[in-house]
Amino acid sequence: MLALEGITVVALEHAIAAPLCTRQLADLGARVIKVERPGSGDFARGYDARVEGLASHFVWTNRSKESLTLDLKNAQAAEVLMRLIGQADVLVQNLAPGAAARLGLSYAALREAHPRLIVCDISGYGDDPDRPGPYRDKKAYDLLVQSEAGFLSVTGTPEEPAKAGCSIADIAAAQVACNRILAALIQRGRTGRGCRIDVSMLEAMVEWMSYPLYYAYGGAEPPQRAGAAHATIFPYGPFPAGDGRVVMLGLQNEREWRVFCERVLLRPDLAADPRFASNAQRVAEQHVLRDSIVSAFATLSAEQVCERLDAAQIANARVNDMHEVWQHAQLRVRERWATVVTPAGPVPALLPPGASDAGDARMDAVPALGEHTEAILAGLGYSPQAIAQLRADGAI
Repeated sequence: MLALEGITVVALEHAIAAPLCTRQLADLGARVIKVERPGSGDFARGYDARVEGLASHFVWTNRSKESLTLDLKNAQAAEVLMRLIGQADVLVQNLAPGAAARLGLSYAALREAHPRLIVCDISGYGDDPDRPGPYRDKKAYDLLVQSEAGFLSVTGTPEEPAKAGCSIADIAAAQVACNRILAALIQRGRTGRGCRIDVSMLEAMVEWMSYPLYYAYGGAEPPQRAGAAHATIFPYGPFPAGDGRVVMLGLQNEREWRVFCERVLLRPDLAADPRFASNAQRVAEQHVLRDSIVSAFATLSAEQVCERLDAAQIANARVNDMHEVWQHAQLRVRERWATVVTPAGPVPALLPPGASDAGDARMDAVPALGEHTEAILAGLGYSPQAIAQLRADGAI
């Protein structure tokens, strides 16, 4: 039995933060009913067509869910949704700020009739009616939140900032929301009462910025952008090998520096060079020292460099592209890949981190738009004739 079997989650969600949160709840066994707009659905369905004609973001964040189409502006659809919420344990939504409240779906509006319901609101900047803040109604796409949270100020090259290559502000908010929902379910088991969870993408992202924030504490100089290198440790970062590939490596202390010079670079003289006698000095002289490292690696392939680093117990990694990650030996040997069904056929999917094997997580299909509408309505007591009428009236 999975941990959340018997828990029902209703999700008014789109894009990434809320769908990733609820997919993780589904991984743990929860029944997740995804409410989508008739005809178009979650707009992430149309982001691209890279996975057998389906959108990469949607396939990633929506397996193991049921898709129910409802036009929430239709009074009959609103009645369906209220029936559904009456049977739910958790409501998750990331509609525009204030939209859920206007639909009568705020925690304040629902808690008297549904005292055990947990309502999780995910927004860009927080949606607290008592403390709205000046940013409450601003659009909050992932890149914009990365920027507001200071992430771009420490990421990129000295000349130009860079965003993360994946949606880290959405991911951070999803992780916080999932964790808080799990804690709320435990709390409800003790008290019998639900609660409201208010998750802000900005706050989740700022939490991830803890080291740069404290590094700049009290008006101190913030960490500088250093590309893939480390802003305050050297050597630490990417170095080219003779075959054109790049090796990532990192040193943490003086012992590792000596071993690196002697066993990897085969240059014990560098370890004795007073210009490089401490990390602070190596950072100050990094342009000179980098030339020596690149010269030593120039006659070696990336594989040979990594072999030397491994033998010297120096931390290192290959700079893999996405095709190499699909084939990663560690993931293959640990049997971390499963298969999920989609409307376009089966595709591989990574087992949820922490799951011991394929039986320790739910890995069900990615739903087609509205695929489960009739079954869900039948489960709520609607007759075939009533369902047909709802469809004719544009409610579903």
